[in-house]
Amino acid sequence: MSFTIKPIMANVFISHRKIDGEQAEKLGKEVQNAGHEVWFDEWKIDVGDSIVERVDEGLEGLNYLVLCYSASEMSPWVNREWMSVLARELSGHGVKILPVLLTGGKRPAILADIKYADFTKDWSKSLSDLLRAIK
Repeated sequence: MSFTIKPIMANVFISHRKIDGEQAEKLGKEVQNAGHEVWFDEWKIDVGDSIVERVDEGLEGLNYLVLCYSASEMSPWVNREWMSVLARELSGHGVKILPVLLTGGKRPAILADIKYADFTKDWSKSLSDLLRAIK
């Protein structure tokens, strides 16, 4: 009798502005197709759900937060998501922020030293780089 051992895949939270929803969803689908569990708001929050409760559940179980930089300013929701994960990362909780330049924008100063994937220039290479970072 033989057993196949499936690799343990990561829980990935996609943090994005609504204006970038199409690109963020495309990215989420590609990460999901690579075998990872993806938390994407449109997939996880149903009519009647508490938005705050669902987001909190998604943030609680994640391994990686993919922070999508937008051509417009980051929303208060996005700021709250990445800041809470950064606090947990700096406290040694085994989570990591993976910044991606999705449609443009500028990085927060506190994240300026973190390498990001630039999806505005080469989607395939950036996706490959991102998936390599998700272990």
